[in-house]
Amino acid sequence: MGSAGAPHPATDVHTHLAPLLDAAAQRESRVVTDDDGRLVLDGRAIGPDALYSPDRLLRYLDEHALDAAFVSVPPPFFRQDLPAERTQEWVEAINDGILTACATDDRLKPLAYLPLENPAAAARTVRTHLATDAFVGWVGAAGGRSVALDSPELAEAWHLLAADGRPVLLHPAESPDERLAAHYLHNLLGNPVETGVATAELVLGGVLAANPHLRIVLVHCGGVVPSVAARWQRGLDTARPGLDTSSPPVTTMLHGLYADCLTHDGANVDLARHVFGDDRLLLGSDWPFPMGLEDPREPIAHLDPALQDRIARINPSRLTSAHHPLSLGIR
Repeated sequence: MGSAGAPHPATDVHTHLAPLLDAAAQRESRVVTDDDGRLVLDGRAIGPDALYSPDRLLRYLDEHALDAAFVSVPPPFFRQDLPAERTQEWVEAINDGILTACATDDRLKPLAYLPLENPAAAARTVRTHLATDAFVGWVGAAGGRSVALDSPELAEAWHLLAADGRPVLLHPAESPDERLAAHYLHNLLGNPVETGVATAELVLGGVLAANPHLRIVLVHCGGVVPSVAARWQRGLDTARPGLDTSSPPVTTMLHGLYADCLTHDGANVDLARHVFGDDRLLLGSDWPFPMGLEDPREPIAHLDPALQDRIARINPSRLTSAHHPLSLGIR
């Protein structure tokens, strides 16, 4: 068991559940349930089965001495290719559904989905939940079919999210690159690259500089970001075409981001420490997916115990400690 009630609960910031949709919500959203109880979206049954069991997620927390989990719908539920006129309805359905899935135990902390593929709907979603505490934060798609994250169309949403103060977890959506269809590359290569694309847009596109109160969380240990951060800075230093050379240093911007430690080699965590900083690393498992970790502490087992404790407890408490809705004057 964890130490529930402790001032700094041990937290896994990267877990998933399917939204619990009642019959009316399924009918309105044009989805069905198969014989195994899985939701079928656009002809595809979404698994694994554990996605539909909050009790199994709670058992996972108990087995690994964790006190809490951030919970989001996984990428198949993003449905980024829905027509714009159906997006808001679907987003409301899955956000209500993830609240229902997490309602059985306050250790499960739901994240509200933001449709970054539809900037107007994203801004409406933030406004809907801006002054409530039903969600611990937000989740949106890194890459995939999201609009460029530095698009002017998203400026309102970023401003609202900065004012809100709750963390925004960016989870890669499926890459649109057809070359990645073979060898499971859409996940093995596409996911870390999509996180890199999204982060580059935030850093080099001026979003973070314009919204310094944004709290962004990258999954999968930042994807390719730790490996290419110095290359981004070299591009600025040599005034490569298309770059704003007045941008703040890449190091400064990346030290403002958070990243989970979901990697499969402790050396990657060491590089992430250098790029993001020890006070910005978090536990993440990607439960219950096979590309995740059975124990989110595994990649940090080589670190000093005090740092392990900071990653598990202090950093996530810091991440969620300053939710002051409308603190920047948003109305």
